[in-house]
Order: sequence, then structure tokens, then C-alpha cells
Amino acid sequence: MSNTPDLSQAPASSRRTFLKQSGVTVAGSAMAASLASRAHAADANEIKVALIGCGGRGTGAASQLLATKEGPVKITAMADAFEDRLNDSLTNLKRTVARQKDSMGTIDVADDKKFVGLDAYKKAIDSGVDMVILTTPPGFRPQQFEYAVKQGKHVFMEKPVATDATGIRRVLAAAEEAKKKSLKVGVGLQRHHQASYIDTIKRIQDGAIGDITYMRVYWDGGGVWVRPRQEDMTEMQYQVLNWYYFNWLCGDHIVEQHVHNIDVANWVIGSYPIAAQAIGGRQVRTAKEYGQIYDHFAVEFIYPNDVRVISNCRHIKGCYNSVSEYAHGTKGMSTVSGGIIEPAGGKKWRFRDKNPNPYQVEHDVLQKAIRNNLEHNEADYGAKSTFTGIFGRMAAYSGKLLRWDTCLEKGLELAPGIDGYDWNTQPPVLPDAEGFYPVPQPGTYEPTA
Repeated sequence: MSNTPDLSQAPASSRRTFLKQSGVTVAGSAMAASLASRAHAADANEIKVALIGCGGRGTGAASQLLATKEGPVKITAMADAFEDRLNDSLTNLKRTVARQKDSMGTIDVADDKKFVGLDAYKKAIDSGVDMVILTTPPGFRPQQFEYAVKQGKHVFMEKPVATDATGIRRVLAAAEEAKKKSLKVGVGLQRHHQASYIDTIKRIQDGAIGDITYMRVYWDGGGVWVRPRQEDMTEMQYQVLNWYYFNWLCGDHIVEQHVHNIDVANWVIGSYPIAAQAIGGRQVRTAKEYGQIYDHFAVEFIYPNDVRVISNCRHIKGCYNSVSEYAHGTKGMSTVSGGIIEPAGGKKWRFRDKNPNPYQVEHDVLQKAIRNNLEHNEADYGAKSTFTGIFGRMAAYSGKLLRWDTCLEKGLELAPGIDGYDWNTQPPVLPDAEGFYPVPQPGTYEPTA
């Protein structure tokens, strides 16, 4: 007998609908090339780009854009909350361009196209560019994506695309507007552009291991950076600088990092969870500099047809580390992250073809889509996979069995009024007298409003 609760009212996407929405059919350059023959050729002139968010990932994404061979691109504007981050990124990107030999990217950012502050994104978007790269802390992503679409810009945005249900709904609404305007949207879930994943998952969906019964997905590691507080910082400046440790900005590491593995589970199964229950907490990383986030999560996601996904992620040093995904079926299993399929009683298969850098491929595919007016909008599955992580976090924080539809509709908003924030605004969470921030407690935390 199934232990699945009565969830008959929860939305369950069919595999066909999911695959249409997920972008799998346009994830590879081969499909993009075939579509190009049927689409009208867009203007091949230089595409001007604004980089919004100049940290490590933003600089990396801009470097991959500059390395494209799909057509000329030029970064002409940059924006960041902190001036030193912007200037360091600009220096590094100039070095990147100087090392390039046959790519088609250049950078020319005049002093009056350098924008600093929490509202700098608007100035960069309005600076005469055709496309924007959004790589600020995830809590700011919904408002920035929404504004970019309103202003008619193509977008590449990093994952996760939001930190709460309200943000997810904003992203999904903006994604629909982008489709109406024929704007192209890429999302940094680069496994969708990695040949080993594309081939392996296609074989699984073609029946190589039978019907999926359950999956295991992991992002277990030692954690990330901490940046010290400076005496002259406002509380808002400190939190934005240390965004990873505040839920309104990061969403916790189950959302910020583990979204990659959760996204693979959604892709393989061809649907999204209908319910979840979880445990999690702070056992080791409990000092005040770790803000609000947990150091471990273990989630059971329940999908249609009683398929289960066991999701583990951890930020604790000295433990077993793994970033991986495994699928188990009625006729075998697959190490999806390793490009391996092991049919029961059959011959083991391993992906052995060329496996180009997926971070580069995702930018090449986006550029090809822009230039050839190809259908390309990854915001839908980017938002729903992000929400899967948020959903798991809500289950762990509350200790309750939760339903997807209720949480997406009524999930607690983490940062009301975020569109009007500046450096003197009081953040949504504040430290107590001893400098510790509120941490969600299972059994008392209410995940929905």
C-alpha cells in the first residue's frame, strides 16, 4: 500500500508537458541548428550587453559570453552593489579579452556606464544594451528579471532565480511576458547543455532502466566563504556582502547550490514534486557569521505515481562529499552525473563522446537563439526547479508534510518591499543583542502566510 497522502488536487505535469516546458528539446546546439533553418535570420550586428552583478559567477558568465563564436558581442555597461567588485571584474574581463584569439567578444565600458548601488541594475538595463546578464544575489533576481523583460532585453540569469514563492511567481509571470515579446532567456542550470547529461537522460527516458521508482541526489561539501564585517558598514551592506547566509538573499544552500541536482531529478522524472517532508538543522556551523542558514538538509520529495526523490545537502567540513545524482528503475539504475547506465542483467553503458564545457555551450546556444530568433526560454523550468529547492527548505524548516500547490500560492514572503531597498534600509532580518540572527525552528516555523 502506498504511503502517499491524498494529494489529488496537486498539479502534476505530464512528461510530455514537462519536456516541452523544460527546454530539453532546445538544450543542445544540434537542435538549435535545426531550428535555425526554419526561423528567419535576425540581424547579425553586434549585441551590446550589460553585466549586472560583478562577483565571481558574474565575471565567469561574462567571460563565457565573451568567448562565444556565434557572433559579435560587446559588454558596454556594468553594475554592482559595490564599486570595488565592479572594478575588479572589469580588470579581469579585460585580461580575458586580451587572451582570446578567435572569439567574437569585446569589452568597452566607459566610466559613465559603470553603475553602483542597489538600484544600479535599472541604470545598466536602460543604458542602450540588447541583453543583460543577471548574477546578483538571488533575492534580487525576480525584480531585475521583471524589469529587464519590461524594457525588452534578452536575459541570461544565474540560478537560483528567486528565494521565496512570491519571487517564483514574479519570475513565471515575467517569463510569459518574455515569450510574448520573443525575448530569449537563458538560466544557469548548465547541465541542460552538458552532452553527457543530455545523452544519459534521453536513454533513461527512452526506457533504459525501465520506469523510475526513486532517485538520490546530493550536494554535500564543506561550505563557502565568509566576509568579515567592517566597522563603517550598515546592516544592509553587511548582509548583501554576506548574502549567502541570509535567506531573503540566498534561500539557503539547498536552493543556491543543491538546485542543480534537484533540477536533474525533475528533468529525469519529467515532472515536479507534489509533496515533501524533510529534516535539517545547524549542528556545526552555528557561529553568528553563518547568519540564518542550516548546515544540513535531508528531504523526501514525493512525485506523481509515488516516485520518490531523496535529496541530501550539507555544509560541514571533514565529512563525505558528493555532488551527484542517481536514478533507480524497474530494470536497472543510472549514475546520471557520471554518464553511466547499468541495466539489470545487461551490459553497462558509459558516455564516452565529446563533452564540451556546458558553461560555454549555454551561452553559445543563447546567442544563436537571439541571432536566429529561435524559441529559447529556460525561465519556466529554472523557476520550478528553484521552487523545488525552496519547497524542500520549507519542509525542513517547518518539520511538516507540505503540498506544492499550497506552498507556491501561499509561501512566506522573505523580503516584502525589496524593490525600494537602499543601503540605509533595515533588512528583513536583524541580529539580536549578541549578534545572532533568527534561525527557523522545526515544529514552530510557519512556512505559509
